[in-house]
Amino acid sequence: MNRKELEPEKSPSAAFGHRLRTLRDERGWTQDELADRIGCSATHISAIETGRRPPTRRFAACADRAFGTGDRLQRQSRAVRHTALIEGFPEYVAHEARASEIRLYEVGVIPGLLQTPEYAATLEADAVRREAITPEQAEERVELVTQRQAALVRSPSPLIFAVLDEGCIRRPMGDAAVMDAQFARLLEFADLPNTVLQVAPFSMGARRSFTLPITVLTMPDRSLMSYAESAHRGHLERESTFVLTILTAYHQLQAEALSQAASVAMIEQVRKGIS
Repeated sequence: MNRKELEPEKSPSAAFGHRLRTLRDERGWTQDELADRIGCSATHISAIETGRRPPTRRFAACADRAFGTGDRLQRQSRAVRHTALIEGFPEYVAHEARASEIRLYEVGVIPGLLQTPEYAATLEADAVRREAITPEQAEERVELVTQRQAALVRSPSPLIFAVLDEGCIRRPMGDAAVMDAQFARLLEFADLPNTVLQVAPFSMGARRSFTLPITVLTMPDRSLMSYAESAHRGHLERESTFVLTILTAYHQLQAEALSQAASVAMIEQVRKGIS
């Protein structure tokens, strides 16, 4: 029988499924035996273990009783139902933390890897105001920004190429103090030996290669993958034929964007305008 390898870092559902399988394996139970104890089908157990179906509150409670794990699975199931992270993003973050090169393009807001905690908190506070997420989910997102940035402080340092649409630096986020600190962070980033920061000005018009944010990762083995998001989920592309096309477009974007020196000058000019 083929046994599917699980990827717990892929999503909260995948992490729950991995935990469920681990507990089952520790007791030597088959999926049929666990299903009998919980009161469902073996097919349902399989779907949850492989992350194809999220666990309900009732399922998690029954599983805790079957395993004698208190409310451990119930608490983890809440994370599956209420996580602030869209499907596919946790898997991307795991690859990002190992990448040797990161190329990103962002529209509208400063990207997470370059955000200050105050900028990130202001951004998420508006999502809370709109009732798009809860205050707890906002805290989770802000904490993840810090964790992602910390994961890149390693040796050898990854090369990071960041192209920001001009709207990223023109759009105010919070008060003047928040933006001043964010601009300072961008200038510090540009001064690092392993980074390149460019602004894609509005004047590029139709020559802008992308209309949505995109990231391309080069892994230590030189394999490539790209990541992009829709409103509800992220997509990690590993097929080299597709990723190379995106990488080519990214290089064209860099060629059309302002140089790092000109980009820094624009950021400094915008910064002076808020002080």
